[in-house]
Amino acid sequence: MPKKRRYKFNPETLAYELHKIPMRVKFSKGFIMFLASLLTSTGCYMLYTKYFGFETPKMMILLSKSEELSNRLDLMNKRFQEANNSLISLQMRDNNIYRPVFGMEEIPQEVRNAGFGGVDRYSYLKNFDNSGLLERTAENLDILYKKAFVQSKSFDEVIEQAKNADKLALSVPAIPPVNISSHRIRFSSGFGYRPDPFTGQYRMHTGVDLSGQVGEPIYSTGNGKVVEIGYDFFGYGNFIIIDHGFGYKTRYAHLKASL
Repeated sequence: MPKKRRYKFNPETLAYELHKIPMRVKFSKGFIMFLASLLTSTGCYMLYTKYFGFETPKMMILLSKSEELSNRLDLMNKRFQEANNSLISLQMRDNNIYRPVFGMEEIPQEVRNAGFGGVDRYSYLKNFDNSGLLERTAENLDILYKKAFVQSKSFDEVIEQAKNADKLALSVPAIPPVNISSHRIRFSSGFGYRPDPFTGQYRMHTGVDLSGQVGEPIYSTGNGKVVEIGYDFFGYGNFIIIDHGFGYKTRYAHLKASL
């Protein structure tokens, strides 16, 4: 249908002339209509999604992906917990079996769990959706990594000690320093609290006393080297200290002479 033309009477020419709308007016009307349409569509969208609770297809896809991510993180945390339980079992065997076999001290839990508290190192995750789940996952991963690192170092030490097991067996003080089958040797005092032979007061005796005849030979209780020979005026008398390595030292005191 052809567009209707509008005419306007011109009093100067006393004639009807074609009415033309200026471009500025056309642009203003078009912009107003566009703005009205935009506001209307925005209002409808807000009512559709916020007031009535409907979800757009894009929002449904995003929510579905977010839920899938949460499920994956939950599964990952369960796997972390299973791995942590296995690691705890290894730690117990390490402290109670592996390290004691080679005469090594156990690793305290304070060392195994060091560096897990303190500052909020996961604050950068607080602005994400499911921030709590993300923080827990990151923390569990850090804990597992640090525990595994400490355990790995412990196994390295045990392996190194195992390589020297034959030397360790020969060096550990494990035999008496005298021939106990001899009728000349007798056990005179054990390790622990006892009356002091000089003062009579109970004091800790950090050794074992074996008495014998003068000139009875004394043997090193394991392989090692003499690191000190001396005389103690206040208790030990003539003494020798032997370093057996692997953290073991023995002192042989109350000697007639130290050769």
